[in-house]
Amino acid sequence: MRKTAILYGSSTGNTESVAQTIEEKLGNGVSKINVDGLSITDLNDYENLIIGVSTWGIGDLQDDWEGFLPDFVKADLNNKTIAFFGLGDCESYSDSFVDAMGIIYDKIKDSGCKVIGQIDTEDYSYDASVSEIDGKLIGLAIDEDNESDKTEERIDRWLEQIMSQL
Repeated sequence: MRKTAILYGSSTGNTESVAQTIEEKLGNGVSKINVDGLSITDLNDYENLIIGVSTWGIGDLQDDWEGFLPDFVKADLNNKTIAFFGLGDCESYSDSFVDAMGIIYDKIKDSGCKVIGQIDTEDYSYDASVSEIDGKLIGLAIDEDNESDKTEERIDRWLEQIMSQL
């Protein structure tokens, strides 16, 4: 596996916990990095980026990502492989489930990066998401509030799908 960074922001600890689980499952050579205070030049050391973000309220970015995104879109992402995981609430915010992934994706999709890890929506129950494109979510969706019992299996299935591309 090429050098990989898991970039995350976390207000309640849920996104950081999922990032930690992913880091442990991927093993050596993976760095878990909070985007709060991160410099975009630090990204030059990594070929793969796994982006972890939670959706707040009705489709808002988590605070750390809100602050980092203006710099992130200026980063040289050309030829980088990027995968997303997002946390959301499919019951209370079913009209904006994991929207934050889609917000970041929309800002970087034309940057020359390769986005991997799209997943089928069949295992999820929500009404709308800007992270859904052509019937697939652009990354792994996690709902720790209502479906925490599915988190481990979803992570394992997603990692199995993306491992050969990292």
